[in-house]
Amino acid sequence: MTSSPSPSSRPDLSTRRAPRGAARRAPAVTAAALALTLAATACGGGGGSDTDLGSVNLEIVGPWAGAEQEAFEQVLDLFESQTGATVTYSGVGDELSTVLQTRIQGGDVPDVALIPQPGLVHHFVSEGALVPLTDEVITDMDANMADAWREIGSVDGQAYGVYLKVTNKSLVWYNDDLFQETGAEVPETWDEFTELSRDLADVGVSPLSVAGADGWVLTDWFENAYLQIAGPEKYDALSAHEIPWTDPSVQETLETLAEVWGEPDLLAGGTGTLQTDFPTSVTNVFNDDPSAAMVVGADFIGGVVSSSTDAAVGEQALHYRFPYIAGDGEAVVVAGDAAVAMTDDEATMELLRFLSSPEAAGEWAAQGGFVSPNRHVTADTYADPLTGQVAEQIVTAGDNIRFDLSDLQPAAFGATVGDGMWQALQDFLGDPSDVEGTMERLEAEAAEAYGE
Repeated sequence: MTSSPSPSSRPDLSTRRAPRGAARRAPAVTAAALALTLAATACGGGGGSDTDLGSVNLEIVGPWAGAEQEAFEQVLDLFESQTGATVTYSGVGDELSTVLQTRIQGGDVPDVALIPQPGLVHHFVSEGALVPLTDEVITDMDANMADAWREIGSVDGQAYGVYLKVTNKSLVWYNDDLFQETGAEVPETWDEFTELSRDLADVGVSPLSVAGADGWVLTDWFENAYLQIAGPEKYDALSAHEIPWTDPSVQETLETLAEVWGEPDLLAGGTGTLQTDFPTSVTNVFNDDPSAAMVVGADFIGGVVSSSTDAAVGEQALHYRFPYIAGDGEAVVVAGDAAVAMTDDEATMELLRFLSSPEAAGEWAAQGGFVSPNRHVTADTYADPLTGQVAEQIVTAGDNIRFDLSDLQPAAFGATVGDGMWQALQDFLGDPSDVEGTMERLEAEAAEAYGE
């Protein structure tokens, strides 16, 4: 691997790149981010609760702990102050599914659960453990966020989930110091992205840090490329295995990824990227002696930057939209946690109605570490402008958002170490020429997971 040259020896890419004529997105946070084009909060529905719930005790179980739990409990404090209810939250981390299953079997369910995988929502609906949202909750939710969020939280056309905290997975993070030193410009299209990557490699800067050791990272790459190449409707079809993984759209997506994954000079560590885990892929870009300029990943990369490096998010650590390939450039891959009802009473639905409101989202947005799908939360509500940009991308995508495809699969295919999508894409990263074999393996394992 070529070592990263010292700042003084890094050539200026701006002197060797052919002009393209098209306007470019500025690499730094701009005034446009502060003027986020979202509707005024006054337009939103469900801006709080005036229902007297003074004698009611509610329990929520979810995965959030630490800072996330503290911030969420402040949101719940607001609900308690408005209604008089008492709400208790228990954070159970990765044991959520087991905890809920045990409590269902014991007849001791919480009132609300926070579930990160749509597949798990489907599972608990099939067990009769979840209560559909009332018309009042659905009306407020639809007033505050795109219809796609209701559809993501629905099973067989019936709405169950309210999304409060979500994740934007269609980002490329970059070291702005390296960009400034080399004269690199933020790309907007895939062609510009690959050209920039080759230009950086030519001057001794490894362009991309890829966490090849973590298969879920590779699924994010695939999902972003596939959503743009195939479009939202075909994305839905592949997600439900209504079309096979040998479809030409999958072939085109893999061939597109191979334009980058198939060039070891573009990857920090070359073929050794298969040993790079997710945290290391981030610190490779933002530590004091960076070995790469960019890393593809979700908005939560900012938390890794802050906790593991001296780089400042919003200064050295910036991001841009996953580069445009085809189709609708506004499309965004998302993830998030759905609040679902496990008890059937007015107080539970009132809490879910509150969680869909701009007021609840705004309370957390002001604290940081949070992104909302609520179209009525303005940019200046967020703790920093960079997070405002993330929120803008989700909101402006409207119904072109799509949930993380691997999270929509049976776990054996979409979320298992050493198997399914994770392993197939890791093997493809190791040999990007094997497009046909990768498609056939994905199709065979998907069919098995779906019991076909």
